[in-house]
Amino acid sequence: MRSKVYFTKEISPEAVLKMYKQLGANLTGKVAIKVHSGEVGNQNFLHPPFWKPVVDHVGGTVVECNTAYDGERNTTEKHLKAIKKHGWNDYFDFDLMDADGPDLILDIPNGKVIKKNFVGKNLKNYDSMLVLSHFKGHPMGGFGGALKQLSIGVASSYGKAYIHGSGDTEHNIWAAPHDAFLESMADAASSVVNFFGGRIAYINVMANMSVDCDCCDVAEDPCMRDIGVLASLDPIAIDQACLDLVYSAKDDPGQKHFLERVESRNGVHTVEAAAALGFGSREYELVEVK
Repeated sequence: MRSKVYFTKEISPEAVLKMYKQLGANLTGKVAIKVHSGEVGNQNFLHPPFWKPVVDHVGGTVVECNTAYDGERNTTEKHLKAIKKHGWNDYFDFDLMDADGPDLILDIPNGKVIKKNFVGKNLKNYDSMLVLSHFKGHPMGGFGGALKQLSIGVASSYGKAYIHGSGDTEHNIWAAPHDAFLESMADAASSVVNFFGGRIAYINVMANMSVDCDCCDVAEDPCMRDIGVLASLDPIAIDQACLDLVYSAKDDPGQKHFLERVESRNGVHTVEAAAALGFGSREYELVEVK
């Protein structure tokens, strides 16, 4: 059966809420709302006011984890300052899930590359999750969407290094075989889906589409025109739909540059590896919402 992916060309805080409601999601109990807090200096990330209507509607806690690379978010002290600088605390209850250890370890018995995932320990405090993703390029993954948020995004600082190193943090974590890194992301994403028993909803916003991630303090400006907002209960289908929308934007002068980033990093392989694990499908029905 094909997964449903809802799509609207409207990009606004109100459109995000409308798309969430379209899902009819039943996010019960205490809800973690995963965002990207934005590296200090980045001009493309989606700011707190953009997400406010949907966060207020769901009534959850906005969550994030520390990074593994040098920057303004790789320690709890610095990341909390960045969160304050970007105004997240002004709008929401915010939980830096790996602010202190030890990490929560999720088993991945069927993982292709890694068999465990190190995530922020506070994940155990939540019953369901809403994943709010800014779809854009990425220097290593080729693109970032729902699957990256589930994997790298939910992983602790150590967990991010573990994924990047394909389970080996003793050597250069940035020099692991590339496809193994992409497959590790898929493995890690599957563990978070399994942890919540499928009680997760996903929204991808295709705006400010730079080839660089929101984790870059110096990022290229967006190269493609904004496309829209997508919502699904399937993280694989929603990322595949975003990629397909990029491929179909043949009249966009920035398409070639964006696809060069995706294809040079074999970005689609994360989607392929995730589909092979069976926690979603690349086959979907795109339902346009006016």
